[in-house]
Amino acid sequence: MSSFKTQDQADVTGKRVLVRADLNVPVKNGRVTDATRIERLVPTISDLLKRGAKVVVLSHFDRPKGRRVPEMSLRPIVPALAKALGHPVAFADDCVGASALTVVNALQTGEVALLENLRYHDGEEANDPVFARALAALGDIYVNDAFSAAHRAHASIEGLARVLPSYAGRQMQAELAALTAALVQPKKPVMAIVGGSKISTKLDVLNNLVAKVDVLVIGGAMANTFLNAQGIAVGKSLCERDLADTARGILDSARRNNCEIFLPTDVVVADGLTEGAATAVCAVSAVPADKLILDVGPATVLALKSRLTACRTLLWNGPLGAFEVKPFDAATVAIALHAAAQTRAGALVSVAGGGDTVAALNAAGVVGGLTYVSTAGGAFLEWMEGKVLPGVAALGG
Repeated sequence: MSSFKTQDQADVTGKRVLVRADLNVPVKNGRVTDATRIERLVPTISDLLKRGAKVVVLSHFDRPKGRRVPEMSLRPIVPALAKALGHPVAFADDCVGASALTVVNALQTGEVALLENLRYHDGEEANDPVFARALAALGDIYVNDAFSAAHRAHASIEGLARVLPSYAGRQMQAELAALTAALVQPKKPVMAIVGGSKISTKLDVLNNLVAKVDVLVIGGAMANTFLNAQGIAVGKSLCERDLADTARGILDSARRNNCEIFLPTDVVVADGLTEGAATAVCAVSAVPADKLILDVGPATVLALKSRLTACRTLLWNGPLGAFEVKPFDAATVAIALHAAAQTRAGALVSVAGGGDTVAALNAAGVVGGLTYVSTAGGAFLEWMEGKVLPGVAALGG
């Protein structure tokens, strides 16, 4: 990633700073139920306020598809944002036009406002230059702190960055630094753990990583597809049998790139995915025809720990088993704890991302123990695929 300017390089005193955030957070009965994304935005806004800016926060929420959908309003976010900032937050019932301009013009130095859902307007997702200019009319400087939306070529992500002087916010800066450390300029050897249910959703990720990392660990039901492709019976387990040739192609590509593919040697099986189900451990070559593979086994965990200890960088996307249901979270938790211990010891740079991954790390209690945990979903995945993200490219990164 090439260089880009950060908000520290901007003279924001007395300026209207448009901050693109991702406030697409869970809301139930009008209340925010998970404020993680809001809390991660605080350093960016607090810094700008302390330096005398007038901060105008822009965000989307859900998918109203260009219509005003009351239950997709950002208004319920105001109390949570104000609480996180420890500062009052004004609200405008539109993100462009007279009502937005009235609220923005009323801001004094060191004050903040949140504007209504960007996606109430078709121009947002269409990356309409007219809509981008309407947004730009509300500010003097643009700061993008929404890496999780950086894979969208939308007006507030890509178009606006072309109109105003543009900078990366604190969170965007931290995310890009972490991703660069994990895959662009990593300490070697590099291990990537990729889990999930289907390789069909992560083909581009796998094909990109085999050319970039030293060890590629394949977990979750994805591993079943690779085992099946090698002639190993996987019982009643979830398996994309029609992708056997694709899996063999990835294995061949890994060999050509001197990338070790790490697959389980033993697994935990059960009759069904239910909490407290009776389980058994068996070699991958001895999976009963009537059983489901729902986690990797203890021998695989020990081997993976040993392999991880020898690595200096870890990139993680996806659990090793059906972690949502105990006891099939055991392997994921064990490796998460080991990765956190290696990170604390200064022996490992560990970067993880993706919704299921973050949930699994939260369950293991180690989110704070890794080098960086990304709350981005699609953007993190597209970055792992090696794609150029429009929101990053627009900043010059």
